[in-house]
Amino acid sequence: MSKDLTVGDPRSVLWKFCMPLFGSVIFQQLYNIADSLVAGKFIGENALAAVGNSYEITLIFIAFAFGCNIGCSVVTSGFFGSRDYTSLKTAVYTTLISSGIICGLLMLFGLVFGGTLLNAINTPSDIFSDSLLYLNIYVLGLPFMFFYNIATGIFSALGDSKTPFIFLAISSTANILVDIVFVVCFKMGVSGVAWATFLCQGVSCVLAICVVFKHLGKIKTQTKPELFSFKILKKLAYIAIPSILQQTFISVGNILIQSVINGFGAGVIAGYSGAVKLNNMVITSFTTIGNGISNYTAQNLGAGKRERIREGFKAGTLMVFKISIPVIILYVFFGRYLLYLFLDSSAKIALNTGETFLRVLSPFYVVISIKLVADGILRGSGLMKLFMISTFTDLLLRVALAILLSKTELGATGIWCAWPIGWVIATVLSCVFYFFTYVGNDSKIKEM
Repeated sequence: MSKDLTVGDPRSVLWKFCMPLFGSVIFQQLYNIADSLVAGKFIGENALAAVGNSYEITLIFIAFAFGCNIGCSVVTSGFFGSRDYTSLKTAVYTTLISSGIICGLLMLFGLVFGGTLLNAINTPSDIFSDSLLYLNIYVLGLPFMFFYNIATGIFSALGDSKTPFIFLAISSTANILVDIVFVVCFKMGVSGVAWATFLCQGVSCVLAICVVFKHLGKIKTQTKPELFSFKILKKLAYIAIPSILQQTFISVGNILIQSVINGFGAGVIAGYSGAVKLNNMVITSFTTIGNGISNYTAQNLGAGKRERIREGFKAGTLMVFKISIPVIILYVFFGRYLLYLFLDSSAKIALNTGETFLRVLSPFYVVISIKLVADGILRGSGLMKLFMISTFTDLLLRVALAILLSKTELGATGIWCAWPIGWVIATVLSCVFYFFTYVGNDSKIKEM
């Protein structure tokens, strides 16, 4: 069911729209957490390290799917806000076709160069074969991941955040059960967790695409929409390419950081693999809320209601603040117990590594969450240059400092310290860009 985000109290509108998105991404993260949980508990520490090691490379593929999701979501939100339903449908068809081509190329790349990528990040020999096995199966499932992400972007553009939540809740729960069946009952090892994700994502993707076309069929247009439009493709690319570059460079940065971490051995890799899953659940959740704010921004700009954007920023900031505080308390004081989901009590090095990681990073969740709200407004406004400046500042600082600090007496802890520094500086930049655009001078707002 579509929802107009241009009417009503912005605080109420954003809470009702973003909370299902927040829940959706929690369930989406359960895919990766389930893989790591089952690998660590039922196969062994090396299996957990292998899944975590491959995960950093899979983030490159996720970056492209994320960019296609955001491009489609923001552009179709604008068309929905302006009631241009013919262009909205053309934007959806254009996204599906162009994304299919991109996905095919990425699959070819991943299958041919997967081993090369694992060697490039100094993957230890004792986890190399399992890392490559997991990565190859993941690559085979890229079409499901791509088209499911596009479907959720379309739902969000139409103001429907509940449908993807329902899909993810069911498929993520099923993924945990299938993981256990494949690994414990069928003794499939690392391949079992990979095939479980492949199967569950495939089912949810097919169902989501079917529902999308059912929704689109209910939207009436005066003229028949084109199946492909280069003009709209240009609009999509204007939003999607910077978002892809952002996520890709973040992924490359994470791979560089992973290569540094790999030098400290399997214990540290395993501890980081478990802790980073918990960290990514939070960051991805805030990113998804930022994406929802992008939809809110694009719909309101499309409807010519720019004054609602400032209220949206205030509401979004209050929302993420309320969410981040209990998470910080949980991770700082109970992080070690959460790591028991992935690791046995005997894995002392891994547990100590993961606990330190969470205690260093989690107090700064309030900071990074504010940045992601501001980024959501910048992206929804089409201000991609400002968005990119802030993002790359964060990335470059984190990678450079991780490499430098890892060589000090801090060791692996020095790597974790790089995150908060990058977050703080990038948040200041994003907030300055937002205030300059929407508070200081409305004439700076770029038309979609």
